[in-house]
Amino acid sequence: MKHLLLDVNVVVDLCVTRRGSTNSRLALAQAKKAGLTCWCYVGSVQTMEYVVADELFHQANAAGQPISRTLSKARARFILGQHTAHFQWLAALAGEADVFGTEDPEDEQLILALDRFPVNTVVLLTRDKLMSDRAGERAMTPEALIECQRAQAIQPAIDFIDLKTQQDAIRPELEKNIHRVLHHGQYIMGPEVKQLEDKLAAYVGAKHCITASSGTDTLLIAMMALGIGPGDEVITTPFTFIATGEMIALLGARPVFVDIDPRTYNIDPAKIEAAITPKTKAIMPVSLYGQCADMDAINEIANRHRLPVIEDAAQSFGATYKGRKSCALSTIGSTSFFPSKPLGGYGDGGALFTNDDALAKAMRDIRVHGQDRRYHHPRIGINGRLDTLQAAIVLAKMERFDWEVEQRQKVGAGYTAMLKESCPEIVVPFIEPYSTSVYAQYTIQVANRDDVAKRLNDSGIPTAVHYPVPLHQQPVFQALGYKKGACSIAEQAAENVLSFPMGPDLLESDVKQIVKNLNACIRLLSQLNQNEKSI
Repeated sequence: MKHLLLDVNVVVDLCVTRRGSTNSRLALAQAKKAGLTCWCYVGSVQTMEYVVADELFHQANAAGQPISRTLSKARARFILGQHTAHFQWLAALAGEADVFGTEDPEDEQLILALDRFPVNTVVLLTRDKLMSDRAGERAMTPEALIECQRAQAIQPAIDFIDLKTQQDAIRPELEKNIHRVLHHGQYIMGPEVKQLEDKLAAYVGAKHCITASSGTDTLLIAMMALGIGPGDEVITTPFTFIATGEMIALLGARPVFVDIDPRTYNIDPAKIEAAITPKTKAIMPVSLYGQCADMDAINEIANRHRLPVIEDAAQSFGATYKGRKSCALSTIGSTSFFPSKPLGGYGDGGALFTNDDALAKAMRDIRVHGQDRRYHHPRIGINGRLDTLQAAIVLAKMERFDWEVEQRQKVGAGYTAMLKESCPEIVVPFIEPYSTSVYAQYTIQVANRDDVAKRLNDSGIPTAVHYPVPLHQQPVFQALGYKKGACSIAEQAAENVLSFPMGPDLLESDVKQIVKNLNACIRLLSQLNQNEKSI
């Protein structure tokens, strides 16, 4: 369970002292301590005001301090505003109005609202027995919740990436932005797209931002704007998601894989120059796990050979390198708004950044079928536009983004400090002193990785492996002729890396629990290994 949907009677208990209200207050205080999100239903606002005002009116009169109905309503609104300030508001949906055939339409709305939460994640907190009977196992009294918490039965699950808490925090801005798009109806290239591009360019410190349909399409658009095609070569890293090499091959070019730095997992600049040939047309470093590659060293090599550099910054938006933002460090910067990324939407999306006017125009044209004006196509392009709804969502998320970057860094530092103290055999992330990381993933290296991951998953700790097979060993690139050992550091990392839950809303208690379980797991596996050797 992660959420409580509050019946009106429980909200009223917070606002006025009456029989049974003490348990409601205690239950909600413990729920907050346990990290549960409390929701008030927007459709109940009028009833909340009426009931609180009525209670205040009658209590004042009974105490010989009569007040008017108008004053009792004003006091009710003030008190409700104070007590519900820390709750989330669940919007009333149109489908929840079709309840007039039921005995109690307002109660029926709450029952329908429960269906909007994922299964087994929400409980309706109510003191109304009829309401409790209708909701069945999805309802709980304040008294039952108190006992449940005392028994430590409520343990919110740890998500690998917690998008729900973030959504709860920005819900008002999110809903306002989405409703604005639904009202103006410009779903393709609406005004929010330009607003987002201006905001992103200012954030990064680049002259131009061109949003696009995905972080994969941004790589394709960037290379198309540079004229890369059949017979060309693009130098990149083998330790990344398939999209990086895939887009090179899709254009008919050849990905040339250069091994990685063993500390940062990013492409090793010292090995790039040896891979350059007359066919090389670009260098595409990936800023992996949230930390930028060594862009000055890469740019210096590129400048000597007159090559453009495309930073694949799908995982590092918000990170800095020597005081400059990721995506503004090379000829073109590319990022992704995939939901799990540091700045993610609720679907696919991405953006390109450059200070080059000609490249910016080319990328804008390519994004809309190579069109520079309506029905005039001087170049081949793609359908690569960012949906207006996604732009509206990312705009809402940017309001919180600076705080999220700070929190990600605190969570990452917390992980590292705890792991160094309790699990010295673990290889923790190395962050260059001149860089900051946004920790798109918190990734360690550990022996017996697969066994460790299975035991952690079995204990309720989700993990992931980014990436188990380097690109040069993928079947699709077999024809390139790379043998085992060609990129030995990437191959070794692929066998040992393991990523833990990460995000700005991850609690310190969650990090402690994860590290505790990891430590126990490593000790157990070590003991089992010793027992096998002694047999």
